[in-house]
Amino acid sequence: MLRHVSSGEAWVYGSVLLGSAGQTARQLRVRIQVLLTVLLVGTNVIGAVLVFVLSTLVIPSPDLEPDLKLALAIGVPVYVGVAVFLGAGWGTAGALKALRWSIEDREPTEQERLTALGVPWFLTRIQAGLWLGGTVLFTLLTAFLQPERALTTALTTGIASLVVGGIAFLFTEFALRPVAARALSGEQRLRVRGLGVRRRMVLFWSLGTGAPVAGLVVVAILALTVGDISLTKLAIIVLVLGGVVLCFGLLVTGLNARAVVAPILAVRNAMERVEEGELDVEVQVYDGTELGQLQAGFNQMVAGLRDREKLRDLFGRHVGRDVAEAAALGEVELGGETRVVSVLFVDIVGSTTLATQKQPDEVVDLLNRFFAVVVEEVDRHQGLVNKFIGDAALAIFGAPVEVDDHATRALASGRAMAARLAEEVPDLDCGIGVATGEAVAGNVGDESRFEYTVIGDAVNAAARISDLAKKVDPRVLAARESVDAADDDEATHWQDHDTVTLRGRSSETALVVPRE
Repeated sequence: MLRHVSSGEAWVYGSVLLGSAGQTARQLRVRIQVLLTVLLVGTNVIGAVLVFVLSTLVIPSPDLEPDLKLALAIGVPVYVGVAVFLGAGWGTAGALKALRWSIEDREPTEQERLTALGVPWFLTRIQAGLWLGGTVLFTLLTAFLQPERALTTALTTGIASLVVGGIAFLFTEFALRPVAARALSGEQRLRVRGLGVRRRMVLFWSLGTGAPVAGLVVVAILALTVGDISLTKLAIIVLVLGGVVLCFGLLVTGLNARAVVAPILAVRNAMERVEEGELDVEVQVYDGTELGQLQAGFNQMVAGLRDREKLRDLFGRHVGRDVAEAAALGEVELGGETRVVSVLFVDIVGSTTLATQKQPDEVVDLLNRFFAVVVEEVDRHQGLVNKFIGDAALAIFGAPVEVDDHATRALASGRAMAARLAEEVPDLDCGIGVATGEAVAGNVGDESRFEYTVIGDAVNAAARISDLAKKVDPRVLAARESVDAADDDEATHWQDHDTVTLRGRSSETALVVPRE
């Protein structure tokens, strides 16, 4: 099961306000409606405050005349009420229509996906349109009742419109991250939607800093053209407008930076978990820009790592971990090298009779239990189970990884294996043979299909000795050469047993057996 991560431990969208990836469609709808309402109303309040500050404290203009005061006292509340009603109704209806698939908790079509990703721009256009309408309306009203204040009204509401539009987009994009994540989840290859990061940074610099600074330039021009502005008045204007630039520029820049940083933090935290060995992580993709491509690219990378790890694990189970490591490093090639190794061969007694007396699934279960003990003991003593040959297994110590005490490991593995098999799998009898000698270890076959194995007299001897071990207790025999090559501690566990001529050999082979 994949685990979603983000800039926080539990919140995959970068903020606790947006909930978790597992929230229901109803929870998501309520959360988005509340967030959009609060954030957009707050945006308009910010715009109104900005207009008030600019018009009363910053831009030099004559005092309001009684007729204009009365008109604004009536017109502003009426327009704001109508604008809120139209904005809330129009925006909510359009957003819910575009996000119906998310509310219904179903997969979107391609067109629904595109429409959903465009909802932030849709709501921003509504807010900008309403403020533009207010700018035109009140500029015309002022031009009719008090023309000398028309420029002031146009500048203040125009600048506020730009700032409100930028903040509205960032707020709505933030609130709709969960929906964007669901819309983007079905894309195999993410494409940039709308403005890229570079253009968006320039745009929001223009809205948050460029527009207020442009207002400051206009104030300077007015100060030069209006002769009755005192030095104190000019200083107050510059200080207030500078504060406006700093505050709203910081607000817009901060929101934009948060939108940029959150996806990067999510990827960074996920990378830290991957470095720790966790490959079951996935970043929630909720950004339609290059940052979303970064998130999606990370997920694709981790998916590739998971597939690679599965293949590596499967490959290692077939050929052994050490051989798999060598293959992963590009060290595998046809051919071999002669080296001294120890070989352990284990073979089951009466496997043909076993197959006729038991059901196939019972036989397989019994063999799996048997070979589980074999593999565990060989691995514990740092050997390689090279292959399973029907009801037998061949293990190598000293190849492909060269070790000095391979004989000690092979003998210890044989003793432990015999003891465990007698106790844990009493339904099966077997013979275990251990031999040490020169063998050719390497890859045999063809470039298109080969396997790692060992070939040589030690392998044949271990197989012959395992047949003889089936008739002695505790079902394990070894060649005297193996004990001679082992350390003194391991040698004390063995005693002389017999001397035989193994099939295929002309000279006699001394055999040893574990001490009782």
